[in-house]
Amino acid sequence: MITRAERAANYAILLAFALFVLWPLGTIVLAALGPPDVGGTGGGLANFPAAWREGRFGTSMLTSVAVTGFVVLVGGVFSLFTGYAFGTMRVPGGRVLFWLFVLGLMVPAEVIVVPLYFDLRTLGLTNTFGAVAMPQVAQTVAFGTFWMRAYFAALPRTLIEAARLDGANSWRILWSVLVPAGRPAIVTMVVLTFMFTWNEFLIPLVMATDQGLRTAPLGLALFQGQHTSGFTLLAAGAVIVAAPVVIVYLFLQRHFIRGMLDGALRE
Repeated sequence: MITRAERAANYAILLAFALFVLWPLGTIVLAALGPPDVGGTGGGLANFPAAWREGRFGTSMLTSVAVTGFVVLVGGVFSLFTGYAFGTMRVPGGRVLFWLFVLGLMVPAEVIVVPLYFDLRTLGLTNTFGAVAMPQVAQTVAFGTFWMRAYFAALPRTLIEAARLDGANSWRILWSVLVPAGRPAIVTMVVLTFMFTWNEFLIPLVMATDQGLRTAPLGLALFQGQHTSGFTLLAAGAVIVAAPVVIVYLFLQRHFIRGMLDGALRE
């Protein structure tokens, strides 16, 4: 049984870690609401529309939404299929194939981005939406396969066998039985994929030079170069770029935490 002193110590430690994490975020938000930069006007909430206009975040945010939505949807569906196959079926050469997926997860993007750029340039695909999105889909499938295989492999075999006895085929078992039961694991994968893709900087930087294909992190980096002497509008731009990730996490946090805890308990 946890004593009152131990409970107080736990809360004190959690509060200390929360302050450690929230302090830099609070600093950025307060800076974004501060007085205008030298030569600027407004201040407070007016800094956000000013940063939006000067940084031209409308185009870059729409590009990030399109790229992230495409990667999350396509990569998530492929990850469900591959995780389902590796976790519940006997695939010929499945162990070798699975470790190839894991190898793709372990290789950093910095190692492959240059040869990948030349391959895509040979195919005439550089400076296109596909050049920005498809490499991130591949990264997502590598991670999603690893994540969903662990979930499917941990399910009791009796659940799948009972569905087969009821006449369900593999497709029906996946969508009608396993996907509804695995909503926390799937949501966790979606949230992590969303955060990874939204914050991706290197691949869009190398693969596309067109301003219309500039993602939000690239737009923020360019905006930073334009505002080296002031910090208020730059902080407002950083809050604008980070806001979608925070909103998605807050909206799905219950399923996200449940999925993480379920994975920890199964391990």
